[in-house]
Amino acid sequence: MQRRNKGFTLIEILVVVSILAILGALIVPKIMDRPSEAKVVAAKQDINSIVAALKLYKLDNGRYPNQSQGLQALVSRPDGDQAPTNWKSGGYLERLPKDPWGNDYLYLNPGLKSDIDVMSYGADGQSGGEGFDADVGNWAP
Repeated sequence: MQRRNKGFTLIEILVVVSILAILGALIVPKIMDRPSEAKVVAAKQDINSIVAALKLYKLDNGRYPNQSQGLQALVSRPDGDQAPTNWKSGGYLERLPKDPWGNDYLYLNPGLKSDIDVMSYGADGQSGGEGFDADVGNWAP
């Protein structure tokens, strides 16, 4: 009786490698964009939290912090002639977050696109841009 060695032929191995290469070519580009997409989502969540804190500040004090007070007014009580009269003890935020690209969030009062604008310049750190370099703000859906 002859015993036949069972194994894969070269053609079978080439077919499997080809299929894996095609799947890799389709899947890898989609996976590679995930970290950048996650940073945009994180920036939007941070901005929503900051805007919610600003609304509480306005509810307590009758107005948003002015431009010179900035977002720091949510963490520590501002001094001076426009100091808030009913500032919440402990602040409105524990600390000011950095955007996912390591930059400070920007605050405009009055805003260019709404009453107030809270925004990040995105991955490139510059105004404008497209894709992941685009500005992210409280006016964006």
